Amino acid sequence: MSLLHWAIVFFVIAIIAAVLGFGGLAATAAGIAQILFFVFLAVFLVLLILALFRGGRHAV
Repeated sequence: MSLLHWAIVFFVIAIIAAVLGFGGLAATAAGIAQILFFVFLAVFLVLLILALFRGGRHAV
């Protein structure tokens, strides 16, 4: 599973926990979701830059 998928899962858990009144669990899940999202974003940007430097060649 991808990092973005896990970030979305933890975000949904945070929303459900917040609605049910579990503030500590909601904050923890939201923090994990935020970290996973930013890791995903960093990996995506690195791979995008590498692909741009690679040029017009396509890997098959």
